[in-house]
Amino acid sequence: MRYTFTLIIIVFTVLGCNSDKAGRYPIKQADWKSKQVNIENYADYYKGKTYLPVYSHIYHIHGERTFDLTITVSLRNISSRDSVFILKADYFNTLGENVRQYIEKPIYLNPLETMEIVIKEQDIEGGSGANFVFDWACKNGKNPPLFEAVMISTYGQQGISFTTRGIQITE
Repeated sequence: MRYTFTLIIIVFTVLGCNSDKAGRYPIKQADWKSKQVNIENYADYYKGKTYLPVYSHIYHIHGERTFDLTITVSLRNISSRDSVFILKADYFNTLGENVRQYIEKPIYLNPLETMEIVIKEQDIEGGSGANFVFDWACKNGKNPPLFEAVMISTYGQQGISFTTRGIQITE
């Protein structure tokens, strides 16, 4: 009887956890193609460029081994009033070579909207010195977009995670 009762509690706990996870993340990421915009001239907009360091892997054990990481890049419109336009999102490797371009045509982010780029742990093309460069435009320079990255990985009982934040660059 006691074994049956314990088994029932475990089953309900597992089922309850699974059903809870299903409803935990109800918001679906917007389709990038649906966010494309056709603005020919950005002359009336404040334009900027942001550099975001990311890491496909980091070294450990005296640089003899690597720890591969999943990268989540967060593109955030911090304005509560105006849209922001992302004109380019280019991914570079450690050598400064352009690995891939994530945006074919400019996209917009609504006020307070966030878009994400996820680079899988198995994608080691970027290396330890990987980075993104974003070109963007907005109505004024008061609330430029925010670019952040979270890198995470777990092996067995060991895990690592850290964040980086983009910095605006001028050329």
